[in-house]
Amino acid sequence: MTLEEDAREYHSEEPAGKIEISTTKSTNTQRDLSLAYSPGVAAPCLDIADDPDRAYEYTAKGNLVGVVSDGSAVLGLGDIGGQASKPVMEGKGVLFKRFADIDVFDVELDADDVDEFTGIVSAMEPTFGGINLEDVSAPECFEIESRLREEMSIPVFHDDQHGTAIISGAALLNALDIVDKDLDSIRVTFAGAGAAATATARFYVSLGVRPENIVMCDIDGILTTERAEAGELNEYNREFARDVPAGDVADAMEDADVFVGLSAGGIVSPEMVRSMADDPIIFAMANPDPEITYEAAKNARDDTVIMATGRSDYPNQVNNVLGFPFIFRGALDVRATEINEEMKRAAAEALAELARQDVPDAVVKAYGDQPLQFGPDYVIPKPLDTRVLFEVSSAVAQAAMKSGVARREIDLTEYHERLEARVGKSLEMLRVILNKAQSASKRVVLAEGDNEKMIRAAARIESEGIAKPLLVGDRDAIESVVSTRGLEFEPTVVDPTDDVLDEYADQLYRRRQRKGVTRREASELVRTDPNYLASVMVAAGDADAMLTGVTHHYPSALRPPLQVIGTKPDTEYAAGVYMLAFDDRVVFCADATVNRDPSADVLAEVARHTASLARQFNVDPRVAFLSYSDFGSVDNDGTQKPREAARQLTADPSVDFPVDGEMQADTALVEEMLTETYEFSDLEEPANVLVFPNLEAGNISYKLLQRLGDAEAVGPMLVGMDKPVHVVQRGDEVNDIVNLAAVAVVDAQED
Repeated sequence: MTLEEDAREYHSEEPAGKIEISTTKSTNTQRDLSLAYSPGVAAPCLDIADDPDRAYEYTAKGNLVGVVSDGSAVLGLGDIGGQASKPVMEGKGVLFKRFADIDVFDVELDADDVDEFTGIVSAMEPTFGGINLEDVSAPECFEIESRLREEMSIPVFHDDQHGTAIISGAALLNALDIVDKDLDSIRVTFAGAGAAATATARFYVSLGVRPENIVMCDIDGILTTERAEAGELNEYNREFARDVPAGDVADAMEDADVFVGLSAGGIVSPEMVRSMADDPIIFAMANPDPEITYEAAKNARDDTVIMATGRSDYPNQVNNVLGFPFIFRGALDVRATEINEEMKRAAAEALAELARQDVPDAVVKAYGDQPLQFGPDYVIPKPLDTRVLFEVSSAVAQAAMKSGVARREIDLTEYHERLEARVGKSLEMLRVILNKAQSASKRVVLAEGDNEKMIRAAARIESEGIAKPLLVGDRDAIESVVSTRGLEFEPTVVDPTDDVLDEYADQLYRRRQRKGVTRREASELVRTDPNYLASVMVAAGDADAMLTGVTHHYPSALRPPLQVIGTKPDTEYAAGVYMLAFDDRVVFCADATVNRDPSADVLAEVARHTASLARQFNVDPRVAFLSYSDFGSVDNDGTQKPREAARQLTADPSVDFPVDGEMQADTALVEEMLTETYEFSDLEEPANVLVFPNLEAGNISYKLLQRLGDAEAVGPMLVGMDKPVHVVQRGDEVNDIVNLAAVAVVDAQED
């Protein structure tokens, strides 16, 4: 099937199109409907009539953007009209929702002139929190945007102009840093003089490029003052006419430091690239075919060539999706009256700064495991990097407040946390732990310290103030990774090959001498097995917590800390807990990694520790012991274990959380079943701590919940240990290590 056929099937599959309207409030009862519509809706209507700003409180206006087009300049298709452009505008709505959780109404107009277009759009101001103009032809787009910005008190943003400007501006900032050139001294050549090129040139001037150092070309050649005086240029690109000899793109590119292509494919040759200044920067952004191919530009010369295109199959894709969702997110959340130059610069600078940071493993995997590290082939972030939402939206909101166009002041720290919650419930929950960890840092030893993921995690753990990381491993190997990855991090290393470890060997020998370990074997273990060394460091008080598991099977990673550190004095067994975050709830699943066939006593112990873990996340625990039986409906050895565990906790006066069982999983999670069928249950609300009868059930169930329920999983978190120890799963990502480090720090704080 061709791409065109596949696309037609994709769009026509029922329901047709790509977007729909869904309700955000309950509509299940007559009372619900009376609140949603008549007669209840009258109350908020009257409030808004008295105070128009209350529309943001009572309606979706504050999260609703109008994507408006007349279809006069659809990318790659030209003037196809409003209705034919509707699939594109729906697609724009998909991107707004996917990347920034912004709702969209797409509005396609049959408007014949600027007056009609602006009149229609300005009349819709009561509906929207912002307007995104899309695929409107030049030069009309300049006047339309200018007039709408004057007439409307909500943000109006023509993405075809400013999106490319902002994203390529971020790339320019980083590219210049790599080749060690300054904004105020570079010469920039533009191929193209339309809306995107003109807006991009203006934005570069805003960043610091000298206007006299910009030369712009259209299809007829260089924009010269002679052509401007002859009336060949429009009022918008006339500002970039220069008093220079006439010529073409090849002439304009000679000795240029930067080439910006927003024109047509294939117009630049390798010879033209060779005529540029040392270490040239080439942004060939014509789509689908760039002005020069990536390979041709890179092979044209031997020095550094930083190349960006609009294509996803090459490095440095200048993609507008890196801009408009997050710019609008920040603007909407402070109720900005416009998107001004300060906000656009803030977005570009935030993108540039983000590209310099270590790239999460999830992003690397999403792009086929290709290397992503700040340098000539990575000067702007990837669209699937969720950090773009936090960094760019926060920067835009801050700039709006600072420049005086925000009608609402917000706390930026709290705002950052709210943005994380939009990405997923797990990030919202983890923020609780991260804030606690940052309040009183501890020392966390990373057993597999010369593993690249552990080193990158250590850099983040330290830079974010979560903990003081201690890396166990080869010092030279660790420092090599730090250097190669460009990490701004001075690691603290415990190197078994050259550090004096006699004290740790003595510690291990004293703890294991009557359990089969000789003094010589103890010395060998601390030098050859990093898990034993890290465990002894924690036991000796030289570290407060321990992480391991990236390169070991779970049982082999867990064995040394169990032998050296052991469980709490009142505890016989450790257990592995996963937190599963759904859209509307969080549940803790135990035990999913450690105890194969626990007794009733062990189940009760696991429940206590898991309830304590839930409280670390500021969750009030409600414990259910699960089975295939409901409160004695089946009576055998298997159902008696969870029943007895529940009885033990219920009878214990020190237990200050609700607990019940045995019960089936749906009974534990469905409120109607608890309150109507089993009204006698001690659980008045659905359980959020699920204790499974054995390891097999726990492991299978949490994976089913995660995959079929589309839950985000955090863990496994080890509970019951005498000192904080967490064993990540083999193949876990840097984010997982950082998150478990934060959990370990909070464990240590409580200890």
